Amino acid sequence: MKPPPFEYHAPRDLGEALDILAGAGAGGKVLAGGQSLIPMLNMRIAAPDHLVDINRLGELSSIDAGPGGVTVGALARHAEVERAAPHPLMVQALRLVAHPVIRNRGTVVGSLVHADPSAELPAVLAVLDGSVRLARRADGPADGVVTRDVPAGAFFTGPMDSAAEPGELAVSAFFPALPPRTGTAFREVARRHGDYALAGVCAVVTLDEDLHISAARVGCVGVGPVPAVVDVTEACERRPAATVAWPRVAAAVRERAEPDGDVHASAAYRLHLVGVLAEQALKDAAREAAG
Repeated sequence: MKPPPFEYHAPRDLGEALDILAGAGAGGKVLAGGQSLIPMLNMRIAAPDHLVDINRLGELSSIDAGPGGVTVGALARHAEVERAAPHPLMVQALRLVAHPVIRNRGTVVGSLVHADPSAELPAVLAVLDGSVRLARRADGPADGVVTRDVPAGAFFTGPMDSAAEPGELAVSAFFPALPPRTGTAFREVARRHGDYALAGVCAVVTLDEDLHISAARVGCVGVGPVPAVVDVTEACERRPAATVAWPRVAAAVRERAEPDGDVHASAAYRLHLVGVLAEQALKDAAREAAG
C-alpha cells in the first residue's frame, strides 16, 4: 500500500521544525526513525497533512549520562543507546526491541511518543519514573521556545496516545539513575524474538544495607491501555530476597493487569503470563541487587 498524500518538510534546525509544527497544528506528524510511522502511513492508519522530518537536527542525537540519570535526545537510535549502555534496564529492554535493522533506525524517544502499550521502552520509562521533554514555539518573540517536562505517569494517556499536543516536539527523554544496591530485569514472551510481546514485565528491586528489600516496582507490557506500574514493596515485607513469598508478590501484579484478548492470546493467558514473568523478573532483579 501507499501512504496518503502529505506535504514533506525537512527543517535544518530546531527553530524551523517548531515553526512548521506550529503552523501544521493537529495535521502535523514528526518523522524520526519512522519504524512505526511509515507502516502506519502505508496502512492508512495515520494520514497527516504535513510530515516533518527531523533527521537533520543533529543537536537532538545526544546521549548524556550523569549522576542523576540519562537524557536521550530525540534522534538517538535504539542501537546507539544499546551500544552506549548508559542504563542497565534500558539495555535489557532494547535487546528485546524488534530486530537489529529496525533498532538501527528506530529512536528511543520516537518509541515513547508512539505510546504503544505493547512496546518495551514506555514500560521502562514508567517504572523508573522518568519524563519526556516537549518543546514548542512560544507566543511572542519569533525565536522563543517553551519546554515542559511531562512525567511518565502523565505522558502515556491511552493506547497509541500521549500527552504531546499539536505543535509540540518531543526533544528528549530522561531516565533516572538507580540507587545503590539496585538490580533490574526484563522478561517477556513473544511468538518469535522481535515480535510484539504477548506480555512482558520489567522489575526494579533495591536492597538496604542488611540486604533486605527496601523497594520493588514492576512495569507491565501489553496488559493494559498504558504501561501499568505496580509498587510491590509492601508485599515483599522488607525481607531478604531468599525468604520473600514471590508467588504472592506476583499475584499483586496480576491484580493490576487489564489485558485484552486477541487472535494471538486470550486475556486469561496474558494474565497468567504477567504473573509468571513478574515472579521471574523480581527474583532476577533481587539476585542482581545482591551482587
